[in-house]
Amino acid sequence: MNLPNLLTASRIFLAPVFFVLFMYGSAMGLPAKLVVPALWVLLIIIELTDLFDGMAARKLKIVSGFGKLFDPFTDVLARITYFVCFAWVGIMPLWILVIILYREFGINFLRMLLVERGIAMGARSGGKLKAVVYVVAGLVSLLVWSLMQFSMEVPRALSIFVTLSYVLAAILSVSSFLDYVNQFRKYRAKA
Repeated sequence: MNLPNLLTASRIFLAPVFFVLFMYGSAMGLPAKLVVPALWVLLIIIELTDLFDGMAARKLKIVSGFGKLFDPFTDVLARITYFVCFAWVGIMPLWILVIILYREFGINFLRMLLVERGIAMGARSGGKLKAVVYVVAGLVSLLVWSLMQFSMEVPRALSIFVTLSYVLAAILSVSSFLDYVNQFRKYRAKA
């Protein structure tokens, strides 16, 4: 277990903590003034570890087939966790969550098929753009939820922006999935 993989693995532990605090923080008697900042810290750490694990792997020259599979797995785990939370409270449209889930399961299946042939399919540029939109949607959703926790009015422009970010996330999910399918075909043809 090297530094990049430790950073990657941290998301496996941070995502459930985010879920429990989001879903059950108030039921456990935790005040919003504690839960809201804790969720912001968790979300930011989750996303920063995604940024830094790849940078560390490249800088230390320890990019591996395992890392190419482990990183996207933990990314999906963390982002699906907070998307489920946002869908549960009605911030994220449920139909978009379903599209994203289908996309992620589909790509994991394609990766498993390639692993059988000894090929590790890493992230694609379209997938990286999609990830940026996921992050923006997550951050804006947490902002909306935070305002709700403090009984503050959510500006209409912010509500529209969060919806548009999710629609864009769905569009990029589908387009990046098609890109992965194309890449999958190329890898299979070479093998």
